[in-house]
Amino acid sequence: MTLTSSRPARAWGGGATHRFYSVVVFVLLASLDNVAIGLVPPLYGAIAESFEVPQRLLGLVTAVSFLVSAVAAVGWAYFGDRTNRKPLLMIGTLLWAAGTGGSGLAGDYPTFLAAQLLAAVGLGAVGSVGFSVVTDLISPRRRGLVMSFWGLSQGAGTLAGTLVGGLLGAADWRRPFLVLTVVGVAATAAYLFTYDIRRGQSEPELAGALAGGAEYDYRISRTDLPVILGRRTNRWLVLQGLTAQAAFGSLVWLPWLFTERAQAQGYSLATAIVVGSVFATLFQLGGVLSIVGGLIGDALQRRTPSGRALVAAVGILAALPFYLVLFFVPIRIDVPDGAGTGAIVRAVLGSVVSEPTVGLSLLAALLALALTSANSPNWFALIADANPPEHRGTVYSLGNLVNGVGRAAGNGLVGVAFHALRVAFPPPLNYAVGLAAFQLFFIPTGVMYLLAARTSPKDIADVQHLLHTRAEKL
Repeated sequence: MTLTSSRPARAWGGGATHRFYSVVVFVLLASLDNVAIGLVPPLYGAIAESFEVPQRLLGLVTAVSFLVSAVAAVGWAYFGDRTNRKPLLMIGTLLWAAGTGGSGLAGDYPTFLAAQLLAAVGLGAVGSVGFSVVTDLISPRRRGLVMSFWGLSQGAGTLAGTLVGGLLGAADWRRPFLVLTVVGVAATAAYLFTYDIRRGQSEPELAGALAGGAEYDYRISRTDLPVILGRRTNRWLVLQGLTAQAAFGSLVWLPWLFTERAQAQGYSLATAIVVGSVFATLFQLGGVLSIVGGLIGDALQRRTPSGRALVAAVGILAALPFYLVLFFVPIRIDVPDGAGTGAIVRAVLGSVVSEPTVGLSLLAALLALALTSANSPNWFALIADANPPEHRGTVYSLGNLVNGVGRAAGNGLVGVAFHALRVAFPPPLNYAVGLAAFQLFFIPTGVMYLLAARTSPKDIADVQHLLHTRAEKL
């Protein structure tokens, strides 16, 4: 395939307002997809009680869903790199909405599991295909910043899922699933009006050719897969997800750590779920600072082609001690048992000021999440920098597949670890010890980013040269 000079038929719209609307829709929908992911963990206890199954089987649902979503994303991404991406995104959104609705209506554990797996298949499309679309809107100079919003929207979605699940589902765990289903259907309608983004339109090397009416017709083929895996930076970016996501995957149990702490102080399960969800949401706000990580990555990348990888490596390694403070500093919970959700939320927020240990835990959490969140925007941006447009969705999905394996392992195995640790450490200490142990997986993650810092300059230069050569063939 080559760059061709035949001018494609112009899609409707495409002005600044339409393009801005399209970006907003993609970012918001990336967030909504992660709301679906975050709904289940804060409701483990309530769902397990409803279906009369052990809680670890609910942890298994989350772990298997991560894996299925990651496997499905590879297929979605490959077809997205070959065909029109917009219909794929709409189909994926409808699938996760249907699966989420089925989860809320499920009458037993097997049905709930099947519905969650259907939702996971749809979620695979939005992440991988959506990433490919968004990178075609962002110039290399600002990739870190804009991808921080992309990554932040996903983190905010997971955060919102934790909060919505705990607040809406405290009295009836089915309610948040049904509400999100309606939102998912509305999101599909929003896709209909988005701008059809041209592949490669953000690349400086292709700007002149595309402005003159050329079309970037290069598409991925099976013969490209050895080329993709042959780029050393791709190998490190993909492999780091195995260890990074083992650590991140374990953190979905953070709401339950605080739920157990509340129950240990004598609170009922319903009150404890709200307390755990609010504390976990509050403590994860440091992820907002991923924007800073993206800005620093952009700035350092303009000075050295190793910049993004170095920022991610330093952030990951420096976060470890702050996680240990978060898990082990004891906090005193003082909320009215059985009170309404609003009263509990106000009491938890007030404890940040009135209880020194809660304030210390919040500070540790903000620093830990701020540092590790530098990983996300720089990982996204490095994939875009080190690969031509027709490879990016597939590389992202391969990384996401390994991420899914790591996250499934982290989420599933930490549940087993919690159970085994009960022999030596009574709840909630077993949860703190298990979570702390799993954060050690961040050490090999940081090392792999340091290795990527050594290989990325050559791979980025090779892609720039390739695109320049293709543009000259017009």
